[in-house]
Amino acid sequence: MRPVSEPVNEYVLTLSCPDRPGIVAAVSGLLAERGCNIVESQQFGDGETGTYFMRVQFAAPGDTDPDGLRGAFAALAPELGLEWRLHPLAERPRVLIMVSKGGHCLNDLLYRTRSGLLDIDIVAVASNHPDLRPLTQSYGIDYHHLPAGQGGKAAQEAEILTLVEHYRADLVVLARYMQILSDDFCAKLPGAIINIHHSFLPSFKGARPYHQAHARGVKLIGATAHYVTADLDEGPIIEQEVARVDHTHSPEELVAVGRDVECLALARAVRWHAEHRVLLNGDRTVVFR
Repeated sequence: MRPVSEPVNEYVLTLSCPDRPGIVAAVSGLLAERGCNIVESQQFGDGETGTYFMRVQFAAPGDTDPDGLRGAFAALAPELGLEWRLHPLAERPRVLIMVSKGGHCLNDLLYRTRSGLLDIDIVAVASNHPDLRPLTQSYGIDYHHLPAGQGGKAAQEAEILTLVEHYRADLVVLARYMQILSDDFCAKLPGAIINIHHSFLPSFKGARPYHQAHARGVKLIGATAHYVTADLDEGPIIEQEVARVDHTHSPEELVAVGRDVECLALARAVRWHAEHRVLLNGDRTVVFR
């Protein structure tokens, strides 16, 4: 008879530190001492900043104590100057989606999650409009209408933070949420808010950007998914997508193309974040695809 495979638990280790010899040896040696098997390993050394980034996915024996692993890495950290995190792979990120009236990105995320293409749990959807309640509830997910009315923006953002705490959300996704978040709100969730917006060459801001693009004869339609910071639409970029267009496209067709590229860029960004493939590098990101 073939031996029954011993149970294992998978983890993802992400780290950054000053670049120097011996980092890979120290990490892999620590894992080997504890009977762990490396499944996937990716590294990047940033020559400009002298910073080293690493993502290691590994299988640990089923009786491995996670706190013991964390203690071992905590003991190693001072020697190498590590900033590190250990993520059990079985723990799916809990995601709160925020949306206004445009439902294309929300619909795409809901479908990908139900289909198993996104390994996340969408715990709730919040909006400053009631329009997308039927879509959200058709997936059996709570919908919260939070108009920025009587109490103003501060009260609305306080309600959002209450939802984050109530649902124990790890990530907030702005799936075409057409409201500007305050600096204070952004500071409370650093590296835990992802936004999507169109990106044109040249850039068009304000109302009806696709009509502006059509009037200027734009040849590329783009979308950018990024982490949210206090600087509007200037947080660290996770993913971008583009599509070619030409003179035959009407403004309405440009809008349709824009919806598609927004969905693709946002879905990839959320997936890579959920898989712990995105590491912050100052105003940029390192993405281990």
